[in-house]
Amino acid sequence: MAAEIQPKPLTRKPILLQRVEGSQEVVNMAVIVPKEEGVISVSEDRTVRVWLKRDSGQYWPSIYHVMPSPCSCMSFNPETRRLSIGLDNGTISEFLLSEDYNKMTPVKNYQAHQSRVTMILFVLELEWVLSTGQDKQFAWHCSESGQRLGGYRTSAVASGLQFDVETRHVFIGDHSGQVTILKLEQENCTLVTTFRGHTGGVTALCWDPVQRVLFSGSSDHSVIMWDIGGRKGTAIELQGHNDRVQALSYAQHTRQLISCGGDGGIVVWNMDVERQETPEWLDSDSCQKCDQPFFWNFKQMWDSKKIGLRQHHCRKCGRAVCGKCSSKRSSIPLMGFEFEVRVCDSCHEAITDEERAPTATFHDSKHNIVHVHFDATRGWLLTSGTDKVIKVGCCLILEAFHLWPCVNIQEPQDHMRSAPKLTLGNEHF
Repeated sequence: MAAEIQPKPLTRKPILLQRVEGSQEVVNMAVIVPKEEGVISVSEDRTVRVWLKRDSGQYWPSIYHVMPSPCSCMSFNPETRRLSIGLDNGTISEFLLSEDYNKMTPVKNYQAHQSRVTMILFVLELEWVLSTGQDKQFAWHCSESGQRLGGYRTSAVASGLQFDVETRHVFIGDHSGQVTILKLEQENCTLVTTFRGHTGGVTALCWDPVQRVLFSGSSDHSVIMWDIGGRKGTAIELQGHNDRVQALSYAQHTRQLISCGGDGGIVVWNMDVERQETPEWLDSDSCQKCDQPFFWNFKQMWDSKKIGLRQHHCRKCGRAVCGKCSSKRSSIPLMGFEFEVRVCDSCHEAITDEERAPTATFHDSKHNIVHVHFDATRGWLLTSGTDKVIKVGCCLILEAFHLWPCVNIQEPQDHMRSAPKLTLGNEHF
């Protein structure tokens, strides 16, 4: 049964300060240039651009490079200034940017996939390039030799990719809603486990290597926090979007998660609170409050001479209840329900005002976000969207817990259910 979702008011509106025109198609990915007032972007129009802020205050491309195929994704390593670009034709092209970000030198090409590259990660410590493609293949290459080290076929097209350097575990989220964990060696990989919690495809992954927590965003509008390192088997659900979650980022120093959706919503979640798992939904042939039969319980309907009722579930206790016994709505932020959801009448009375205090803030980016990047050193937040727009802003989430005025760079021309229990087997993380 779908919940009734009511958006909360915004705390502050981002202020448009800058417009830069150029891209003719969707900007698929963009990152903030560390220690520079600049942005690197790749677009569906086949261009790679490095935007630097000039003395005039305007952003202009210091690099404008046209690739042979639409640019689907990228990975940039600030320490080496190595830029890896995934293309629609399955190729990964690698470049080295100059210190002044005014020149890019070709290094090598990887024939990584048979079709569009969906995600890339460059791992400096191991000199590996990890990638996924629409050919349902995960692959990793040696960045020095360019040699393919190994691969793994996923159950569906992968759209999320994260890697833990310490344990060499790779996390792959795909369109079937499954997350796969692999252990990588130099030239082979081992399947550790797979888990599923979303009713829609996984659209983004984010990894916290300190707390050893994995976040997965989905087209079912939800985010799930998977406790990997704690080995508690917990999976905590976060409901704060009215549309598919398309991008995730994590501020590790403040333990705050940033999720962005197709509805333009930016949600900043405080993950430094003790959250609770949602209960498993209980099965019953009659309301567990008033004992009225549900509509499929023909025997009890006949015996009691009553018409069966529709079944609902309380998001707080998980009991199966009828509509009359669950007429109230309440937010339950510590369970991840920032919007008001159905609860039974007794649970509604038990929830205190303190328990209804929000643990997230909501903001409207005014565009359909496809990618987000957070620069923790300066507190800058970047989003790129399907409207050919890049927005860069100051996201002071250390203490303020809300977005501050942003610099915007524009280039014109019942999914609600109990979260599953996570079982990781005997593998040590």
